Amino acid sequence: MTNPTADAARPEGLKPDAIGFLDALVIGLNATSPAYSLAAVVGPIAVLVGIHAPGVMLASFVPMLLIASAFYYLNRVDQDCGTTFSWVTHAMGPWAGWLGGWAIAMTGVLVVGSLADVAVTFALLTVGLDSWAENEAVRQTLAVVLIVVMTAVCVIGTEISAKVQNVLILAQVVCLLALAVVALYRVYAGTGTLDSIEPSIGWLNPFGAGGASLTAALLLGVFIYWGWESAVNLTEETEDSATAPGKAAIWSTIVLLVTYVSVAIAVVAYAGTSFLAENAEEEEFLFALLADEAMGGWDWVVLLAVSTSALASTQTTIIPASRTALSMARRHALPHHFAHIHPRFRTPDVSTWWVAGIAIAWYIVVSRISENALFDSLTALSLLIAFYYALTGVACAVFYRRHLTENVKQFLLIGVGPLVGAGLLTWLLVESVVDMADPENSYSGVSWFGLGPPLVIGIGIALAGVVLMIVQRLVSPAFWSERPTVADPDLVHGKES
Repeated sequence: MTNPTADAARPEGLKPDAIGFLDALVIGLNATSPAYSLAAVVGPIAVLVGIHAPGVMLASFVPMLLIASAFYYLNRVDQDCGTTFSWVTHAMGPWAGWLGGWAIAMTGVLVVGSLADVAVTFALLTVGLDSWAENEAVRQTLAVVLIVVMTAVCVIGTEISAKVQNVLILAQVVCLLALAVVALYRVYAGTGTLDSIEPSIGWLNPFGAGGASLTAALLLGVFIYWGWESAVNLTEETEDSATAPGKAAIWSTIVLLVTYVSVAIAVVAYAGTSFLAENAEEEEFLFALLADEAMGGWDWVVLLAVSTSALASTQTTIIPASRTALSMARRHALPHHFAHIHPRFRTPDVSTWWVAGIAIAWYIVVSRISENALFDSLTALSLLIAFYYALTGVACAVFYRRHLTENVKQFLLIGVGPLVGAGLLTWLLVESVVDMADPENSYSGVSWFGLGPPLVIGIGIALAGVVLMIVQRLVSPAFWSERPTVADPDLVHGKES
């Protein structure tokens, strides 16, 4: 459902038809940072479930696909760059919508600095500047510069952003495939330097390990898919905006599934579970170790893959946060200056720079506490992600509630599927809270107010959002007078674009 009042108030909106389906697909893929995400979780997942790590990544895909279906169908009837914020507001009211928008905006703030740090670190390692990578001041300075540059690219235009992303995803995929092919070749040739294991179809069974270890592994697996919805945040700037962004979101999850499972099989087969368990704490540096073992002098290929992965995601992660802030501001759920559109580039320049500025401040301040505190802030991401994904799944069924029984397809894909996805993510959210309550489960291993730092950060962000929401309600009450609606029958049945 579009908002005629909002449309009339912004004659100079975002640039329409700036990108196509393939561009949106690439942006959705890059937003997940595939190489970096894989490098960060394959070791810890292998510790938990051993050879069944590929199966966990397969199982983790299920809730993502179900929620991607919700994004597709909600975007069909409401092409708003605020996505979850706009949809939940229509379906469940302004209070729930505001909190969903706040969660999306804060994910960008929490993660952008860390992604830039990883991009810089691995770029320096790729070119042999190891001493620079180990120098905290140099690394952080370059990370801040990188955030500024990538933010400028976002502001200059969606087209140039898409072109940059096309190059980065190509470099990333080629490098990952090179590692997978070389690793598997050496496994079957018997020339591996580690305790190699020939792959088996049984590895795809996620329940092979079972127990609490499976739950913990699924928590890690689900969140490596996070970010694909960036394609839908560009809906107002995409050709065929009613269907192309949603299709890009669904296809990006499928491409990620194939990539993650394939590379995980290759890594587990070449390295064996013992090596992965021993080096799990290395996280993203695990791929550097594997590359050196498997590819010798060509290890720079994998270092480049992780660097380009984090670089691409540094840019694309800004998109959902800035577009959500724009959408909230033009409906007076945030101060109206966040709704400013650059007159030449037709991008949300004010909200984009604000997201980058707050992200830089968060990165610098938390880094000063400790590197582990920065990792703890990333762990807190899981709470926000599970919350707004689950909220979107519920909103889909609620918004379409009068159309769910029209046919079996709509009942399953618009009603049951998103609700099952929301239920799975809610379960994982509860499990995350229980896990994070124990300080021993954090990177820092310290107690903040008797709880683990990630949970404290998550609670703090939630409370800050509630306070800001109440303040904005008092300052600009118009948005809070909106009432829940249902999907327009004409849009549902394709009678209007």
